[in-house]
Amino acid sequence: MKPFIHEDFLLQSDTARHLYHDHAKSLPIIDYHCHLNPQEVAEDHRFRSITELWLGGDHYKWRALRTNGIDEKYITGNASDWEKFRKWAETMPYCMRNPLYHWTHLELKTAFGIEKVLNPDTAKEIYDECNEKLQSPEFSAKNLMLKYGVETVCTTDDPVDSLEYHKQVKDSGFKVKVLPTWRPDMAMAVENPQAYSQYIDRLSAVSGVQIKCFDDIIKALLVRHKYFESMGCRLSDHGFEEFLAEDFTPAELDAIFNKVYGGTALNESEMRKFKSAMMLEFGKMDADTGWTQQFHYGVYATRTQRCLVP
Repeated sequence: MKPFIHEDFLLQSDTARHLYHDHAKSLPIIDYHCHLNPQEVAEDHRFRSITELWLGGDHYKWRALRTNGIDEKYITGNASDWEKFRKWAETMPYCMRNPLYHWTHLELKTAFGIEKVLNPDTAKEIYDECNEKLQSPEFSAKNLMLKYGVETVCTTDDPVDSLEYHKQVKDSGFKVKVLPTWRPDMAMAVENPQAYSQYIDRLSAVSGVQIKCFDDIIKALLVRHKYFESMGCRLSDHGFEEFLAEDFTPAELDAIFNKVYGGTALNESEMRKFKSAMMLEFGKMDADTGWTQQFHYGVYATRTQRCLVP
C-alpha cells in the first residue's frame, strides 16, 4: 500500500509531475510571511521535543485543538509535553481534508523520515522517534532551514521590536536571509485603552519622539519605519477584520487619541475613523519607500507560529 505522503503527493497529472519534479522541486524557498522566531534562529535553538517544535506557538494547531474541545491545559497550559502531543494525536483524525493534516504528515516524512499516520495508536512511537532525532545537531533551527533549501524568510515584527536577533543572524554569516516585516497592528489597536496607552509609551521610548497628538504617533512610526528599512525590511503586514475608509479631520484624530490615551473607551465610530487614518498613513509610508503591503483580511487574532515547512 502506497504511503500517504509519497513523491507524487497531490500531483494528479503528468503535467503537474513534470512541473514539480523537473522545475519547482529544486527551487529555493523564499517565504514572504512567516512567524518564525528570529531569536531561535540567531541562537540556533535546539528543540527539547516535538511538542515544543510543533505546538509551542502554532496558532493553527491551537485552533484545531480548541475546536476539538481540548482543555486549554493541553494547549497553552502546564500539561507535560507528552500529554500535549497525545492530545494533538487525538485531534489529528478529525483534521482529515484540512491542510493541517497534510502539513503534519509532510513534516513527519520530510524532516523525520516517518511515514506512519499520526493517531492515538501511533502517537507514542512517533513522539519517541522524533524526540530521539531532535537530539542530533541536524535538527537545530538553522540546520532545519538549510535542509529545506530556504533562501529568505521574512518574519513578523512590531515597530517597537529591536530587531537585534535579525542583526545577529546577519552578522553570523548564516547564508539564509532572515529579514524583518513591519507589522504595526498594535499601533492601531485602540479597543483596549490601557494596553494602547502602554504601547504608545513604548513607541515613544524607542523612537525618541514625545507623543502628544496623532501627528506625533506618525512621526514616531516613521522613525521606526526608517529603522526597519535600514535592517532590510521591504514588506509591511497588516491584520484586520475589514477594510475601513471613514472620513475624518485632524481635530477629530487628536480628540480620539487624547481620549484613548487618557484611558477612556472609544465608540465604534471613533475607532473606525482612527483606524482609517492609520491605514492611510501606513500606505503613504510604504509608497514612499517602495515597500509591498500584505493584508490578512478577516484576521481576529494573531499569535506566533512555528512551522518546519515555511
